[in-house]
Amino acid sequence: QVQLVESGGGLVQAGGSLRLSCLASGSSFSISTMAWYRQAPGKQRELVAHITSGGYTEYADSVKGRFTISRDNAKKTMYLQMNSLKPEDTAVYYCNRKYTYLPWGQGTQVTVSS
Repeated sequence: QVQLVESGGGLVQAGGSLRLSCLASGSSFSISTMAWYRQAPGKQRELVAHITSGGYTEYADSVKGRFTISRDNAKKTMYLQMNSLKPEDTAVYYCNRKYTYLPWGQGTQVTVSS
């Protein structure tokens, strides 16, 4: 059973930084395009950033220049470095494949205070 475990969230003031981690079990991590998503209260889940198996990255316009996605295939771990955080970044952050979703993890809460 493939599992995704997100960690690294917390409470931070506007302008601060956090680094999220996503640990994936299973053998397909290294060949999968992986992504970070977030869901704010009362809103739909949205794609934040994705990274291909070869390291190509893309970002939502709202986080471009502030967030950096990366991965370590040997550790089956993906990261999201979040800098210059804004209150509107407050959400539960999830990781998953960009295509053909795996079962969703519990997510990690990020709260940015103004």
